[in-house]
Amino acid sequence: MMQHTVAKQRRHVVRVAGYLFHDQSSNHLSMTEELFLNAAEYGNIPEVKRILLEIQDFNFNCVNYMGQNALQLAVANEHLEVIKLLLKKKKLARIGDAVLLAISKGYIHIVEEILSHQAFADGFMLTHSPSQADLHGDLYAYDEDGTRFSHDITPIILASQCHEYEIVHILLMKGARIDRPHEYLCQCLVCNEQQRHDSFSHSQSRINAYRGLASPAYLSLSNRDPVMAALELSNELAVLANIEKEFKNDYKKLSMQCKDFVVGLLDLCRNTEEVEAILNGDTESCLTSGRQNLIRLKLAIKYEVKKFVAHPNCQQQLHLIWYENLSGLRQQTTAIKLLLVFGVALGLPILALLHWLAPSSKLGKLMCGPFLKFVAHAASFIIFLCLLVLNAADRFEGTSLLPNMTLHDYPSQLFRMKTTPFTWMEILIISWVIGKIWEECRDIWSQDIRDYVTEPWNLLDFSILTIFMTSFMARLMAFWHAYAAQCYVDRHYTDLSNATLPFEIQYFQLARIHWMPSDPQLISEGLYAIAVVLSFSRIAYILPANESFGPLQISLGRTVKDIFKFMVIFITVFVAFMVGMFNLYSYYTGAKHNNAFTTLEESFKTLFWAIFGLSEVKSVVVNIDHKFIENTGYVLYGVYNVIMVIVLLNMLIAMFNSSFQEIQDDADVEWKFARAKLWFSYFEHGGTLPVPFNLIPSPMSLASLWSRLRKLMQDVSPSKSKANATSDTELEKVDSYLRVCTRRIMNRLIKRYILKAQRDKSSGDVNEGALKEIKHDISGLKFELLEHSKHDMDNMQQLIQHLGEAGLIH
Repeated sequence: MMQHTVAKQRRHVVRVAGYLFHDQSSNHLSMTEELFLNAAEYGNIPEVKRILLEIQDFNFNCVNYMGQNALQLAVANEHLEVIKLLLKKKKLARIGDAVLLAISKGYIHIVEEILSHQAFADGFMLTHSPSQADLHGDLYAYDEDGTRFSHDITPIILASQCHEYEIVHILLMKGARIDRPHEYLCQCLVCNEQQRHDSFSHSQSRINAYRGLASPAYLSLSNRDPVMAALELSNELAVLANIEKEFKNDYKKLSMQCKDFVVGLLDLCRNTEEVEAILNGDTESCLTSGRQNLIRLKLAIKYEVKKFVAHPNCQQQLHLIWYENLSGLRQQTTAIKLLLVFGVALGLPILALLHWLAPSSKLGKLMCGPFLKFVAHAASFIIFLCLLVLNAADRFEGTSLLPNMTLHDYPSQLFRMKTTPFTWMEILIISWVIGKIWEECRDIWSQDIRDYVTEPWNLLDFSILTIFMTSFMARLMAFWHAYAAQCYVDRHYTDLSNATLPFEIQYFQLARIHWMPSDPQLISEGLYAIAVVLSFSRIAYILPANESFGPLQISLGRTVKDIFKFMVIFITVFVAFMVGMFNLYSYYTGAKHNNAFTTLEESFKTLFWAIFGLSEVKSVVVNIDHKFIENTGYVLYGVYNVIMVIVLLNMLIAMFNSSFQEIQDDADVEWKFARAKLWFSYFEHGGTLPVPFNLIPSPMSLASLWSRLRKLMQDVSPSKSKANATSDTELEKVDSYLRVCTRRIMNRLIKRYILKAQRDKSSGDVNEGALKEIKHDISGLKFELLEHSKHDMDNMQQLIQHLGEAGLIH
């Protein structure tokens, strides 16, 4: 009984397995069809030829149990002669599937042979998947494992994903292209229909298209400017990674692939001309000044392609531009460079005056160089910080004033007229702030406002300048009110010793301890203190210029980002316990050991200082016999300390360690990228004079302004127009020549990249594929030899028969 049951189960399993592979839509194969499919699979060319020629109305589109026809079997086993025989048939089914299969295996000659078929003459099958283009049989394509290709895979997409450079080139020459997917939030009819019908299929089709677009084979062969296309595509994919969270890793991987392609091109450069061609792009260098525009480098910095920017070839080019006209300074020691920095800082007013008077002189051109421009601006900022320190030292005498002291220069002077006016040190600080505001306005004018806002240092500068200006305006308002009160006193009083003043005038005679909390001068002093702190933090901007402090500054910047992430959880927990403890103890005002938790303000202070261990445990004690409230307070206060001190603070420390370790693991790349970003801000022309010398208009700027006004007020003479037209024509010729040279260099680099990729691919292939190819060749040769031997045996039999008939053989 047991054996009978097991036997029945086994028969049942075998029957189900056979049912899975059974194609109910087709009839069983005949003996001839099975022989034909076997001959196509094993490369039996004579048998395939015999069946196709001798049997009329033969179904050469028959399929086996896996749904593969003769063409697919021949392609899978790389039997080119069999494929040529099959391609002579016009109504050949699944030819699109066959070309996809050949592309996936990298059979270039087979792909060329199949593409020569008349089915690809109109080009429709090149730009559409087989499920859309092949109207015969099953509408899906199969790869060698029997699994189906995605319905949106086209030949050019598959060839790009497989990095088949020659096949991609063949398809591009035939007019095949990869259509760029629409935007993620596109609301066109096509996108709405696809998302409503099958949203997952729509997302998969987008990913497959981007996989083809991001392929080095497609980037290098389909774009006139592969570097620019790769940089823009990498940024687009990085944005999509943050939008489509479900496929974040896929988009990140494709974005990194585009960045690696650009780095690979830069790695193949052999001279300065090729490096400049990659960094500058198709546009020409500045013909007037000779400095490069570095448009692609600017884009790489914007999209944070760090390995490209930190590449040795790129860094060497940046060094040449950074030490422009000062090539010998690069080899000098750090002590010499520091002496130069101190010299520029001490002689900054004289250097600024010389550049203002003679910008075209040798010294004026040196001041326009990026390095000296950076030194001048850094020196100006250090002087600004020194003014802030000196201004604080100048106030030490005023801090010892007591309320009952008077500082009257004459009997009718109000007390506030001694503290409100601006000192000469503060006037210098105001001039620096105004100069910085003018510099920021020029930066906003010269670049896109979105690029300005996305830079954190610009936001810090904007905050500092806003706080400074608000402080100065509040101080000016306080001075104006004090001056108005002083004018009133001067008109009506000569001596204030026994005078009775109105309250609004008497207020300005009071000492500091009697001022209102909303006094403009108090607000000004508070904002000024905040601005001073932020100003000293701005010194971190120049730290990436040094190899020792650069990685440290990057780690600090990453730490700030971690703090902002941590603050979301911290504030949530903090507010929860603050409100809960306030609700618990708000009814016990005066009945507690202290005032903790009796108000929201006291709750905030107690919980905040508890993080640092500066709050008392007795803060939850109630003086009356309400043990449940007191025990609840103990529990909540203990849970708060465990969560905040033990859990969250240690988690923050772990985040700091992780960020610091990430920077240290790739410290060289991170520091070089940050330094290049700092250097690039000084490569632009203009802005040579530092703050506050930039407030004085130079003669050249006045002359330029005057020439523009003249052009607006009067028409240009014909002779000048002709001369300008000739000059423009010459510049266009030079521009066209430079573009042609750049494209030639890029084509040379692309060929070099493709040869390297093909060489790496051939050296990285395993021997199994080569052995399989040899096996198929031997199998085909065996059938050819058998056919020849059969033909020879037939000829031998006919010859013996003829000889017997002639009586020569008995």
